[in-house]
Amino acid sequence: MRREIFSDEHEHFRAEFRRFVDAEIVPHVAEWNENGICDRSAWRKMGKGGYLGANAPEEYGGAGADFLFDVVVMEELAYSRAHAPQASVHTDICMPYLTSFGSKAQKEKYLTRAISGECVLAIAMTEPGTGSDLANVQTRAIRDGDEYVVNGSKTFISNGQSCDAVIVVAKTDPEASPPHRGISLIMVDGDAPGFERGRNLKKLGLKGQDTSELFFKDCRVPANNLLGQEGQGFKMLMEKLQQERLCIGVGSMASCRRSLDDTVAYAKERKAFGQPIGQFQNTQFKLAELASQIEIGQAFVDKLLAAHVRGEEIVAEVSMAKWWTTDLQRRVSAECLQLFGGYGFMDEYPISQDYADAAVQTIYGGTNEIMKVIIARKLGLG
Repeated sequence: MRREIFSDEHEHFRAEFRRFVDAEIVPHVAEWNENGICDRSAWRKMGKGGYLGANAPEEYGGAGADFLFDVVVMEELAYSRAHAPQASVHTDICMPYLTSFGSKAQKEKYLTRAISGECVLAIAMTEPGTGSDLANVQTRAIRDGDEYVVNGSKTFISNGQSCDAVIVVAKTDPEASPPHRGISLIMVDGDAPGFERGRNLKKLGLKGQDTSELFFKDCRVPANNLLGQEGQGFKMLMEKLQQERLCIGVGSMASCRRSLDDTVAYAKERKAFGQPIGQFQNTQFKLAELASQIEIGQAFVDKLLAAHVRGEEIVAEVSMAKWWTTDLQRRVSAECLQLFGGYGFMDEYPISQDYADAAVQTIYGGTNEIMKVIIARKLGLG
């Protein structure tokens, strides 16, 4: 069934990007998964092809296109199980902070190079003792003349090893009350003195995605690296988290579809008791249920994408989509793995990767429990 949110132009772009992914990304996925990081050349090739920041302003090298072109990139990478180049983090989570809140000088320094793939971006929110409770981050950025002195640590940071610049969530006013009023966002260059990268963390899933600890020890940053105004960081984060959580839903639905497609193909070929397992009623019913749930989830995500492109505030609805689609992804990968039988437990069958990759979807971007708190408050219950 045609998805009405996409025009012919979007679909032409999809076909073009799919060819790029098949030629330049897929052949390297296994290697990146083994190494825990993707090659820098992949970023530059994506930038050269116009696949990083299609939604970004033309004056800085973007295409000035609508957000749905970026959605196409997200979907095709997720469907190809190409999680190593965290293009969504770079393009759809980090770039918007620069586009919306960056000064002209910051855009010229960071945004232009990010669109070309020369400057990989990351955002450092989570801390060892602070997960979804962003208002209580402990990292400090204290003004000292024309500089900020940054001290603290971050963990679980996607693109942490690769990044050339990182948006750091820090307290510029530790005494502010309530605490969220003291939060600011500061750009820190990857080679800034006092900025150290810790381990590339080993994970259950998303093996090719570099995920790191970051440390700031008297890290001095020019004061003009502040994004927006002091004390406005929490407000900026809340504004952009709508898109971040919608992106997670987009990726989850593409991953669900890939798991289902591979399982349907397997069910047609794998024989047991003298016939393909797809001819058993239990298999048919399971796959029919999953196919129905995926169509329902996709319809909801597409509706939210259309509203988001129109500029609507859909915080509650995006929170619904984030928890529901990621929960669906876990169920789909588990049910599909079961239909593969013992082979589903083997690394050589990608469904095992899908199962492991799905685990974190309900955690990052705000846990699904936090999503339900947000929804409850929007219902007037908190």
